[in-house]
Amino acid sequence: MAAKILANLIVMGSGILARAVVQAYRQALANASKSGVAQETLQNAARKAGKVMTEQEARQILGISEGTTWEEVLKRYDTLFENNAKNGSFYLQSKVHRAKECLEAAYKDKGQGTPTPS
Repeated sequence: MAAKILANLIVMGSGILARAVVQAYRQALANASKSGVAQETLQNAARKAGKVMTEQEARQILGISEGTTWEEVLKRYDTLFENNAKNGSFYLQSKVHRAKECLEAAYKDKGQGTPTPS
C-alpha cells in the first residue's frame, strides 16, 4: 500500500515538473524573441552548422597576428601540421589545415602576397 502511494507521488511530481519545464521554456523563447536573442542564436547556429571558420579563429589556431606575412603563415602551418602528424591528433591536424585554407582565401582577397599552393 505504501509503495503504491509512493509511486503515485513520484508520477504526479514528475508530471508537475515536466509542465513547469515546458512553461519555463516557452517563456524563455518569448523573452528571447522580444530581445532579438533568438535571431542571433539562429544565425550563430547556421554559421556553425556550415562549419565556416572565421579568419580570427584561423589566426588563433595557428597562433599568428593580423600583420603576419603569408610566408610566416606557411611556416607556422608546416610546423603545427607536422607536429600533429607525428604525435598529435588527426582532429588538431585537420583544424590546422582548415585554418590555413581559411587564411589562404583571406590573403588572396586582400591581395597581400600571392599564396603558393602547398
